Amino acid sequence: MTGHILALCGGVGGAKLAFGLAQVLPAEDLTIIVNTGDDFEHLGLHISPDIDTVAYTLAGLADRERGWGVSGETWNFMDSLRRLGGEDWFRLGDRDLAMHVERTLRLRAGKTLSEATSELCAALGVRRLIAPMSNESVRTILLTDAGELTFQQYFVAQQCRPVVREIWFRGCEDATPSPAFLNAMDRSDLAAVVICPSNPFLSIDPIMSMPEVKAAISRTKAPVVAVSPIVGGAAIKGPTSKLMAEFGARADVIGVADHYAPMLDGLVIDYEDRRFEGSLAASGLRSLVTGTVMRSDADRVRLARETLAFVPRISESAPRVRHEEG
Repeated sequence: MTGHILALCGGVGGAKLAFGLAQVLPAEDLTIIVNTGDDFEHLGLHISPDIDTVAYTLAGLADRERGWGVSGETWNFMDSLRRLGGEDWFRLGDRDLAMHVERTLRLRAGKTLSEATSELCAALGVRRLIAPMSNESVRTILLTDAGELTFQQYFVAQQCRPVVREIWFRGCEDATPSPAFLNAMDRSDLAAVVICPSNPFLSIDPIMSMPEVKAAISRTKAPVVAVSPIVGGAAIKGPTSKLMAEFGARADVIGVADHYAPMLDGLVIDYEDRRFEGSLAASGLRSLVTGTVMRSDADRVRLARETLAFVPRISESAPRVRHEEG
């Protein structure tokens, strides 16, 4: 296919498909926009977990067993920090620590998060455009039965155990999309927006919470395609299905489609969920049934190719109502 692809993603699951897309598309035809609602300051450092996961994955450095951080990691810093009585609930590996230090130094020197991300990715040998969703602060806050928690308090410190009542994104109303994000959305050759298989509530909603993003998605003529993070009624990784149940949503691909409506034009689902094809079609949504579990690089590349091949099939169908509302 020809044209530019805008990929929206969070951490581990999104990074896998981003890797596949990066293998099959020319560098100039792909923009990867990453959630920064998870960002926070820890030990005086600016931590951008999802950006780092995507960068490490595309650089071939990611730890495949843990799903985050750098392979071959050591933990001498954390061991010393613990002995000194420091905060050790958020683990920073010795190799990973350099990324956070360099990012923080560049931000303090006046660079934007986009500029720092571009420079650090280049240093890792990543030649694809990876950019934060915004250069401004948008922070994911969860109201739970254990009180108000930041994302990292919920996800890491509390291990996703509290029941979530509400999620909001502090700063979203005043935040603007990053320059790379704006440029990709405004391109005349934008061929598709691909929502990677990331947590809809915690990874994609922060991106969509910015008013300019909502407006751009509603008016784009390019198909919006999502790869479902739910397979057979369960999330591949993380608390997606738990959150869906807590919010009273269906914890299946229909629930994913409902969450992304009305912006969605196509949904890629796993073979295990083939039985939902008819229901999706009845709602006016095109679907592609394939293997969505990415256990190897070959799986990532195959799914990327199949998702891109799915786009023209969507484009041939009638435009959805959202196109008429733009």
